[in-house]
Amino acid sequence: MTLSSDGPTTLTPARIRLALLALALGGFGIGSTEFVAMGLLPNIAQDLLPGLYAQSSAEANANAGWIISAYALGVVVGAPTIAAAAARWPRKRLLLALLTAFTLGTIASAVLPTFELVLIARFVAALPHGAYFGIASLVAASLMGPGKRAQGVALVLSGLTIANVIGVPAITWLGQAAGWRIAYLAVAAIFALTFLAVLAAVPWQAGDPHATMKRELRAFTRGQVWFTLGIGAIGFGGLFAVYSYVAPLATEVTGLGPSLVPTVLIAFGLGMTIGNLVGGRLADWSVRRTMYLFFALLAASLVLLGLTAAHPVGLYLGVFLVGAAASALSPTIQARLMDVAHDSQSIAAALNHSALNIGNGLGAFLGGLAIAAGFGYVAPVWIGLVLTGAGAILAVASLGLDRARGRRGVVVPYATGAIESIEL
Repeated sequence: MTLSSDGPTTLTPARIRLALLALALGGFGIGSTEFVAMGLLPNIAQDLLPGLYAQSSAEANANAGWIISAYALGVVVGAPTIAAAAARWPRKRLLLALLTAFTLGTIASAVLPTFELVLIARFVAALPHGAYFGIASLVAASLMGPGKRAQGVALVLSGLTIANVIGVPAITWLGQAAGWRIAYLAVAAIFALTFLAVLAAVPWQAGDPHATMKRELRAFTRGQVWFTLGIGAIGFGGLFAVYSYVAPLATEVTGLGPSLVPTVLIAFGLGMTIGNLVGGRLADWSVRRTMYLFFALLAASLVLLGLTAAHPVGLYLGVFLVGAAASALSPTIQARLMDVAHDSQSIAAALNHSALNIGNGLGAFLGGLAIAAGFGYVAPVWIGLVLTGAGAILAVASLGLDRARGRRGVVVPYATGAIESIEL
């Protein structure tokens, strides 16, 4: 039996599993709404930018990539704002409010008539993204118990990665068959189902009664928080430079038919699912070693994909490895943020998703520029490699600073509440 965070209520293992499943279902919906645009980008471009698409499909696809960037910008704005303002809210009530906003925003994305209005709707629909993952991660960590913080984060994120195995390919197929607007309505239905699941299964958890916006925003006064945000924002651009344009990469470079694009997304999603779970477990062992390992693997995977994307085996293997290495970094970076943010835990748990979606927007934007400039659909892979290298350099600098302080006998208060010496 496990105690809930409120103290008096005991939870059976079955109830805990149901609660974690409900939280992960929200991640499944978020993964679907965030990534389905990648597979349907040509369909969206043809429908919302018909004149430009008739002149140049490559330029229309690049411009349609702004839909991805608009969603990423919404995450960046919404995550710290909502997390800081609502840290005192009971966590279950906040999750339900965020799921309501997701549902309405996704419906608006599906029904609005023009490219400009859809851009606005995608921005608005993204505002709850980071706050949901942040609060859900805190709830999951409390349900998992001591010493399993990163694994709790990974379980919530597993919904997002599984979405890339099942949800995104299935909804991409639906969008290709029935129209991209129907695809977004299907995503809205997932959010509505998640609302009911969280309502029924997640135990009531109080917010932090001592939290204030000033205390949460204090995280931004810490240099290591900015270092870690930079690691995620720049390093994850390597993933999204590739993922944003994976559909035209598969059809125009590898020569696959549009009907096979969902299978490429499945390969991406399988890699992300496996990498996320492995990264969560390894990060509970050593954040530093896990970050070094998977930045190296991500760089090697991008090189492999860039050199072999013209061949189907190279494409499938490359996207699988890119997805696995990048996804392993996500719970690792979130654990690092929660360590260096000290008592600003609500905003720290949400800021990871701001950082990753800056990477989303940056990768999509730079990849789109390269395609529009005529460098081809492989160019975003090499841009991704540069961004990954820059993120790795920031990781070495940040963790190296910790090691230097450790040699001077400095200790760091970890987010679990324990005081641990810096790893040497």
